[in-house]
Amino acid sequence: MREKIIQAIDVHGHFGKYIIKNGEAKLLAEFMTADAEEVARRACIANTKLTVVSSLQAISPQSEEDVLKANFDAEQIISKIDGLRLWVVVNPLKPETYEQAIELLKQPKCVGIKIHPERHNYLITEHGRAIFEFAAKHNVIISTHSGDKHSMPEDFVRFANDFPSVKLIFGHLGWCGDGNPDHQVRAIQSGRHSNMFVDTSSARSIIPNLIEWAVSEIGAERILYGTDTPVYFSPMQRARIDCADISNQDKKLILHDNAAKLLGITKDL
Repeated sequence: MREKIIQAIDVHGHFGKYIIKNGEAKLLAEFMTADAEEVARRACIANTKLTVVSSLQAISPQSEEDVLKANFDAEQIISKIDGLRLWVVVNPLKPETYEQAIELLKQPKCVGIKIHPERHNYLITEHGRAIFEFAAKHNVIISTHSGDKHSMPEDFVRFANDFPSVKLIFGHLGWCGDGNPDHQVRAIQSGRHSNMFVDTSSARSIIPNLIEWAVSEIGAERILYGTDTPVYFSPMQRARIDCADISNQDKKLILHDNAAKLLGITKDL
């Protein structure tokens, strides 16, 4: 089997205007900005049949953007573009985003919720239980940023253990502000219910042996393909999996099968 013939499912994408953080250059933000059509075009180059995105405006610092409007606009845009699905952004500091999520998740292209404790400036240790209670009640997947001080992977474990029906996807395999690349993997290993996963959407994934080490530690079944497009160039992220020193079966699990099972995709899109 040639790896490149596998049509991938990318579980970690974005679209819209990248909002500059402190110390970042305006030109860099322009490079990491792309509309939904461009994100879908790049996915095609990487033989990716489906990309699940969230609005970059919705995960901007709360003082800069209206999360409710950004989510609504995102659903309207994604509904018209083949090959894209939507994570609805929930900010627990704005309880009305929970109510909006209930409504938007009724739409056929909305597959779960996205949280970003760093950008929205809250601690998962303080708000995690409410988020997981919501996800359990409404039977939705959580996709989360992870690896920074507000969202350390180990801080999610107690909630994942208390809510076994909730599926949690850590973003950014290998990323952590303390420089240690094993936090997501160790958190998954400490779980009791096999309900935690990690995606590959990190610049750290280009480091030799990270992907291979993660497969050896937790199995390919717990790893999902993600690119963080348009922050990173999705064909480059795809090449990292295609060329990984793992079996073809493991590549197929990471690129497609795990996400298809998690998202309930039973036929070609």
